Formats: sequence, structure tokens, C-alpha cells
Amino acid sequence: MPKVFSLLLLLSALIRAEERPNILFCIADDWGWPHASAYQNDTVIHTPAFDRIAREGALFHHAYVPSPSCTPCRNSIMTGQWHWRLGEGANLFGSLPQEVETYSHLLERAGYHVGSWRKSYGPGVLTGKFSENHPAGKVYGGGLSHFLDSRKDDAPFCFWLGASDPHRGYIPGLWKELGMKPEDIQIFRHFPDNQIVREDVADYYFEVQRFDDDVAKALALLKSRGELDNTIIVITGDHGMPFPRCKSNLYDSGTRVPLAIRWGKKIKPGQVFHNFTSLIDLAPTFLDAAGLQIPRVMDGISLLPAMTTWGESRLRPFILTGKERHVPSQESPDWGGYPSRSYRDHDYLYIRNYTPNRWPNGSGQWQKTSFPGTWYGDTDNSPTKSDIIRNKDRSHAYRRFYQLNFGKRIAEELYDLKADPDQLVNLATTLPDMTKKYRQMLEHYLTQEKDPRHTGDDFDFDTLPYRGGGPKHRDYKRP
Repeated sequence: MPKVFSLLLLLSALIRAEERPNILFCIADDWGWPHASAYQNDTVIHTPAFDRIAREGALFHHAYVPSPSCTPCRNSIMTGQWHWRLGEGANLFGSLPQEVETYSHLLERAGYHVGSWRKSYGPGVLTGKFSENHPAGKVYGGGLSHFLDSRKDDAPFCFWLGASDPHRGYIPGLWKELGMKPEDIQIFRHFPDNQIVREDVADYYFEVQRFDDDVAKALALLKSRGELDNTIIVITGDHGMPFPRCKSNLYDSGTRVPLAIRWGKKIKPGQVFHNFTSLIDLAPTFLDAAGLQIPRVMDGISLLPAMTTWGESRLRPFILTGKERHVPSQESPDWGGYPSRSYRDHDYLYIRNYTPNRWPNGSGQWQKTSFPGTWYGDTDNSPTKSDIIRNKDRSHAYRRFYQLNFGKRIAEELYDLKADPDQLVNLATTLPDMTKKYRQMLEHYLTQEKDPRHTGDDFDFDTLPYRGGGPKHRDYKRP
């Protein structure tokens, strides 16, 4: 009997191995919600590849990044952990702690063929084991085709398809080639409504569509090789668009991203989810689909039960997000960031700003900042940014735009999402009881999730090195 039992276990394992899905993870750089045509936000942008995945699988309306900054978000995706638990990895241009594991490494050890293309980890500096074994898998300069050609013995694969789109800089006016009409774009209400801004957003839309074209080519390649239906395909972005009050901010315009997932016949097509998910949930989802145990250290939860059986009830009823240092652009000698955390459900968004004396997107006194040459450094330079700042004293409307995008903020923010979905009117001082309720919920869950800012741990994110930027990309440390 023992021998028969062992043979049955081996046969079962072989069957599971044959059924293990491939994984194609497609992520755009600086692509925020709702800028995909599946969300029907306007008639200008067209993302047929994303729309197809949403139509043939699941579309998530409330997907959020753990942090609206490249390095911490990508570190969290790879590790399935909140960025505040990753030490230096919580900051832009940080590194990845040696003690953590990534889902790619776990899958590789389980027999997966693992690789990546273009932007995956970073920006930052890979050290130790990660300098020898890339956290997203070996980089294949020839893309998905090169990666698939190098696979041996038909092993299941896991591929990270990255992009630099729609990160700045842009070539102005390329949107004209696609016949876009900037006057039809639905812009955020914290932007001035003028031609400068509309054409800037159109340039962003052009690059979103170029990323979507890359995904479409990958789907066609998988279909031609007979791999499409046994591949989990995920498409998303790493945070909001590179515009004021978006990227590096905890409003929906900075933390909310498109997300669509397809897996052949394994998940029912046409599913639409409105409860919350974090991108830290992707690593456990991939491991779960591969039949691997999800490490207890991972904070994310698998999305498979929601997509295959239980529906909305297995998603999150609320979401946490946070930010540490993006760019060290406070006034000298302050090398800090703008640490903040948020708790959001369907009713309210609550934001806690820990250093309201600092500038939320860096100081405009570029000649006085700690980091050479920065100018509101947490916001990428752009025509929209320049328009708001240059005209900030032109009118009451522009003064308001400047305050919303670059002005100092009070310690607490509270937004009524039903009355104010754009999150422009802070009610923290006018609704003190509600503010207290949400403050307590945020503090409770951040303590539960081992955030050093709420566990009493002696940890200072601001003292960590900034391993990039500057004229020669030297490592910078606070003096």
C-alpha cells in the first residue's frame, strides 16, 4: 500500500504540473485609472487589447497600488508585501532587501521558465543575490518571442512584459497621427481646462495606446503558439499618470489603476468587480494558480477565489495605500519625503499626512532644495505643471489649481466620495467625528499590517540613501 500511495501522489503531482498555467504579466509605467476604454471614461482613448482581456475575463474597477511611486510599487508586486515592510525598498531609487523573496524566484524554483522584458524592478540598485538573479527573472532583450524560444521541455512560463510608456518624456503632438480630438478628453477637475493641458493629456493617451499595442502583439504571439488559453494574462499600471496631483499622491488619481485578468476557461468571462484589490494581491494569485503554497510573509490575498467561485465577497472591503520618499526635494537641509497613509472604502477617503510642514510634492525653491536642481520634484516636469505654476497668481481659479496640486496640506484629509468623487473638498475639520472614526480605522489596520509608523518601531525612512538622480546618478545620503 505505501508504494501504491506514493505512486498515486507522484501521478497526481505530474498531472498538476501539466495543468500549471503560464503567466503573462503586462505592466505600464505611469498608467492610471480610468484611462482605458473598457471603463468608458471618454471616447478619445482606445485600448482594444486591455478591453479584450476585460471582456474575456475580469475587469476590476477598484484596483490600487500600495504606493504611487515606481520602486515601492514594483517591489510590493514582486514580494506580495506592503512597501512599508521593505525597508529601503519603500522609497524611490531604493534597493530590495536580501531577505525577501519574489514570486518569480519561487516559481522558478518550482520549475517555471521565468523572464522579463524592459522595465520591471526599479528604478534602484540591485545588490547581493538580486544582482545575480534578477527579481523579475532574467532579462530577455528580444522580448516575449526570444523568451519563448529559449524555453526547454515545454515548462510553464512566467513572463514580465514591462514598458516605459506612458512615462515621460513625450514627443509633443504624436496624438495627431491617431486623429485624437483633445477637446473631447475628460480631464481631471484639478487641472485647468485649456488647450495646453488637453494636448498634454493627449500625448499621454498616445503612449497608453502604444503600450496597448505591445500587449496586443504578445496576445497574438501566444495564440500563434497555442499558449493563449492556458496563460493567466494580467494587465495593469504601476500608479497614476505623470501629472500634478496624480503620481506620488494618495488620491485616486495617483493610486487607482486599470486591472484586467484573463485565464481561458478557468475564469468566467465578462466578470466585473467593484470591491477593492491591491496589486500586492497579484503575487499570491500567481502562486495559488501554480499550486504553490503562499508564504505567510506575504500580505496579499489570492484573487482566484473571487474570480472562480465566490465573487465580490472574497475581495477587500477597503484599501490601504501609502507614500514615503519619492524625490528628496524639500528645502535644504531636509532630505525627507512626504510620508502619508490612506484608508479608502466606498464612502470616504481618509489621508494622514505625517509632516504637514513639508511640501507634499517638493519645494518650488529649486536653488534651495537638498537635491540639486529639483523643482516640485515629486511631480514630473510637463506643460501642465508649468502652466499651473506660471499662472498661479493670474486668477482665483489658478490659485486654487496651484493649492490643490502643489500647496501645503493639513495633517488630515477626508473626502466624501459620493458627493465629491474627484476628492477636491477636504472635510476633515468640518466632520470631526467621521474623521476620528477613519483615523482610528487607519491606525488599527496599519498597526495590524506592521507599518513602522504605527508599531512604535524605531525606523526612519528619510535617512535611507537615494540611489539615483542628479547629474551623475551618484548615491545621495542626507548630510
